[in-house]
Amino acid sequence: MNQVAVVIGGGQTLGAFLCHGLAAEGYRVAVVDIQSDKAANVAQEINAEYGESMAYGFGADATSEQSVLALSRGVDEIFGRVDLLVYSAGIAKAAFISDFQLGDFDRSLQVNLVGYFLCAREFSRLMIRDGIQGRIIQINSKSGKVGSKHNSGYSAAKFGGVGLTQSLALDLAEYGITVHSLMLGNLLKSPMFQSLLPQYATKLGIKPDQVEQYYIDKVPLKRGCDYQD
Repeated sequence: MNQVAVVIGGGQTLGAFLCHGLAAEGYRVAVVDIQSDKAANVAQEINAEYGESMAYGFGADATSEQSVLALSRGVDEIFGRVDLLVYSAGIAKAAFISDFQLGDFDRSLQVNLVGYFLCAREFSRLMIRDGIQGRIIQINSKSGKVGSKHNSGYSAAKFGGVGLTQSLALDLAEYGITVHSLMLGNLLKSPMFQSLLPQYATKLGIKPDQVEQYYIDKVPLKRGCDYQD
C-alpha cells in the first residue's frame, strides 16, 4: 500500500493509537501533534515496528493558519500525497455557564472546530489536486449530538463539527472525497477525561473516584469506551 494518512493529535492517547493502527493496515503515517517530541516518538515507534519511512513526526498548531499551511507543505514534500485525514485533536473544559471564562470557550472552539476546518481545507486541496478519492474523519463526541451539562464550550464546538462535516461532505462529493464524524462516548481512561474528574464530581455532587462508575452505569454494556472501540 502506498496510501498516506495524516493524523492530527497523533502524538498521544487516541490519536497515537490510531497512528499505530493505520500503520498496521499498511498506511504511511504523518503523525502531527502540537507537542513535536510526542509526534516524533510515535513516528519512531511505528518505524521500529513496521519499517523505516512508514511514519514521520510533525509539530504543528492546528489552530494557526500559518502552521497548518506549513504542515501541508511538509507532508506534501515528504509523502507526496494524502489519502486520509483524521482530526483527533481535542480539548475540554467543564464549568457552570456563569463561571465559564471566554478564553476557555474560545480555546474549545479553536481546537475542536477551527483546527478541523483549517486541516480539512488544506488536505482536501491536496486530494483534489491529485485526483485522490480520499476520506476525512473527525473524532467527534456524543456531546455533538446531545448538549452536555457544564460543557457548553466543548458541546458547542462538537455540534459545530457536525455541521462542518456535513457541509464538507457536500462540497467534496463531486471529487469522490467522503467526510465523516465519529460520535464517541466517554473514553474513561483517557488523560482528557481523567483531568476532568474533579470538575465532573462537582457537577454531579459525588466524589471524584465515583465519577467513572456514574458514567458506566448509564451505558447498557456497563463499560466505558476504549481506544479499540
